[in-house]
Amino acid sequence: MPKNYTMIQSDQAFVESFDWGQLHWYAHGQLSGATGLTVGRCILKPQSANPIHYHPNCEEVLHVLSGQIEHYIDGKGWFAMDMGDSITIAANVKHGARNVGKDDAHLLICFSSAERQTVGESD
Repeated sequence: MPKNYTMIQSDQAFVESFDWGQLHWYAHGQLSGATGLTVGRCILKPQSANPIHYHPNCEEVLHVLSGQIEHYIDGKGWFAMDMGDSITIAANVKHGARNVGKDDAHLLICFSSAERQTVGESD
């Protein structure tokens, strides 16, 4: 019988570290065999921001799990977001987040592609 699920234990998440925080990946094509989405958690350090970037091949949904952030959308400016707030960002829209709080901000991030592409993230 073919396998119809992939379980990722917390210690199996793929973690990328940056000066501004971390990305923890739980599901995507390479990691879990997902075929239509990428799921992760972004941790933003206090008073830090990830670089303005965009995703040419997918839309993104960002949900604030904890903390207070401001999120930038190209052409619209910065929006305050608190725990429980969500934003959906279309493909090719430049955006980024900054933590305006005193503690780490935890953000659930989901993408409409199992092979998320990012332009500008490591700049």
